[in-house]
Amino acid sequence: MSETATKKPVISREKMYLTILAPVITEKATGLAEQNQVTFKVPLSATKPEIKASVEGLFGVKVLAVNTILTKGKTKRVRGREGVRSDWKKAIVRLAEGQSIDLTTGLA
Repeated sequence: MSETATKKPVISREKMYLTILAPVITEKATGLAEQNQVTFKVPLSATKPEIKASVEGLFGVKVLAVNTILTKGKTKRVRGREGVRSDWKKAIVRLAEGQSIDLTTGLA
């Protein structure tokens, strides 16, 4: 493996805030929290190394793995007119043992 493949991306604080859009608060995401996993909504263009660097930089935790899921927008009807919800990307971040992120306090 070359040095460039293992190199961690250097991103600005502003880019970190633009990469992590919001936490996903659902029953399934809350259940994953018991297994040291946290779920975030991220931009469609975000890459796994960017997401890892952003979570480590903003929350000060050690990230072991990042899994991403591209969620396609649903077709919905409102008053007989058809519309489409936007596509969005979800990132499930696995934290190191003993690490945790408190989503209720927000970012400083």
